[in-house]
Amino acid sequence: MVFTWEVKSGHESDFERWAHGMEREAAAFPGHEGVTWLRPEGEGARYHAVVRFADTSALDRWMTSPQRAEWQQSAAPLVRPVRPHLATTGLETWFNVPGISAKPPARWKMSLVTILAVYPFALLYDGLVAEHFHGWALRWRTAVFPIILAPLLTHAVMPWLSRVFRRRLSPRS
Repeated sequence: MVFTWEVKSGHESDFERWAHGMEREAAAFPGHEGVTWLRPEGEGARYHAVVRFADTSALDRWMTSPQRAEWQQSAAPLVRPVRPHLATTGLETWFNVPGISAKPPARWKMSLVTILAVYPFALLYDGLVAEHFHGWALRWRTAVFPIILAPLLTHAVMPWLSRVFRRRLSPRS
């Protein structure tokens, strides 16, 4: 879940104290997997938080908890909400979406581009690499492919494909 706040001028340090307190509270909830904070750069006062939970039921428990409601209420004097919260599947981070307010590509489009990215590497892996691991236990042999593929897709292939297919993924309205 992605949250965005615009912090009122002069309340930045109060907001950061509030954010760390709320983060500690959320960490106590089952299924909490962490928060990534993005602080404003330059003249802006927009803070973003990417909150990760193990599954939607764990996230829902936090979102509807009285503890979260209290923290949200205590932030009111410090911030102005910027836009509705955004829930993501995680694959959106592979796609460069033009503009801050753009919606992520349709899931079917993300699936097609992901298949285009994964299939050639699966063929290469199976033909060139997998044979070297036949003597390993199944769990280790199977782990090699995603350990190689995930960083390669995340840092090189998907950003490149998102640029190549930008117009088809996020057509101008």
